[in-house]
Amino acid sequence: MAHSKPTVFGGAMIIAGTAIGAGMLANPTATAGLWFLWSLPVLFYTWLCTYASGLMILEASTHFPSGANLSTLTKELLGKGWNFVNSLSLIFVMYILLYAYITSGGGLTANHLSTLTGAEVGTPVGSLVLTGLFGVFVWLSTRAVDRVATILMIGMIVSFFVSAFGLAGTVSIDHLIDANPIANTSYTPYIWVALSTLLTSFGYQIAVPSMVKYFEGDNQKVAKAVLIGTMLALVFYLIWQVVVQGNLARADFLPVIAKDGDVATLLAVIGKSGIIGTTLSAFAYMALTSSFLGVALGLFDFLADALGFGNDKAGRTKTVALVFLPPLVASLIAPFGFVTAIAFAGLALTVWGVIVPAMLARASRIKHGGQSDYRAFGGSFMIYFVIIFGVINILAQLGVYFGLVPVFTG
Repeated sequence: MAHSKPTVFGGAMIIAGTAIGAGMLANPTATAGLWFLWSLPVLFYTWLCTYASGLMILEASTHFPSGANLSTLTKELLGKGWNFVNSLSLIFVMYILLYAYITSGGGLTANHLSTLTGAEVGTPVGSLVLTGLFGVFVWLSTRAVDRVATILMIGMIVSFFVSAFGLAGTVSIDHLIDANPIANTSYTPYIWVALSTLLTSFGYQIAVPSMVKYFEGDNQKVAKAVLIGTMLALVFYLIWQVVVQGNLARADFLPVIAKDGDVATLLAVIGKSGIIGTTLSAFAYMALTSSFLGVALGLFDFLADALGFGNDKAGRTKTVALVFLPPLVASLIAPFGFVTAIAFAGLALTVWGVIVPAMLARASRIKHGGQSDYRAFGGSFMIYFVIIFGVINILAQLGVYFGLVPVFTG
């Protein structure tokens, strides 16, 4: 039986689904110091640089066989030292993200199971169910992930716009522009705090090699999928900023910040019930699970390539176990730290998702004399523009970690 060809739409859903997730739900909290107007240029700046970094991975991959992952690209173009640093940072980010998704998604899964069964279901059971179900999808194939991701994205889009429409009616322009600020209010000092979380919100780059493999080297389709997927993520983030920060005054974020950006707390503070509350809950769940699925697929392909595991049942089983068991165990032992985990992931993501892709594109152009089946936009200028963006993010994240920059507390 002939298999249907993968579509740009399906690829874009995987890209968008990988990006839109825990980071999106944490964005309003992370940008509470900046508030709405200042968050807009920072969001666009982050999108531009991360969109470019994904295309730079695509450009570098054109000189390798389909299926080559970031491990192979980095080792061949930048050497074993950079490959070690890149692999270590990538695996750290992927596991931190999967830990965050299993922790938060497990709680939401448990709530849904409790509602369906009428019995009290604990978060550990929810985490086990969520991980087991999605582990099966990743084990089956990328096509299975495509189909599930598409279903989740369609459901997420519907629930998102139902929620956004319901919340839009109570958006306050005064809230958005912070018309009644507290004494001695400032905004720009909090740019540094926001950068790491916003970067993680566009952390889809691990999926690019998977898309090259999925589209069998059709680089234009991969590029279109990356553009549509990242633009969709940007639009979602902008609308989400409007409806959340338009319904809450800046000072009202104190209980959300105190709970480390917990999703349930954010939804409770917004205070919507009925159909809006239900669709908000559904949206939050599908946002988490779609990103969970995309990240898991990216890590699966990376580990399979790096460790040389086969694509047969035994090989895929070993890879799935390595992808899901460590973050599941961590989640069961220490179920806390939603925004904290996302922020820590930002530092390592800066290395493999921003700086290394730019270096790969530069090394690829030098090695192959600029000849490539696909070339990322912006020339050499964009390569250094992206690297500078990465350096700024590292400095910002270190500043936050060592208490050198102010943190908004409500």
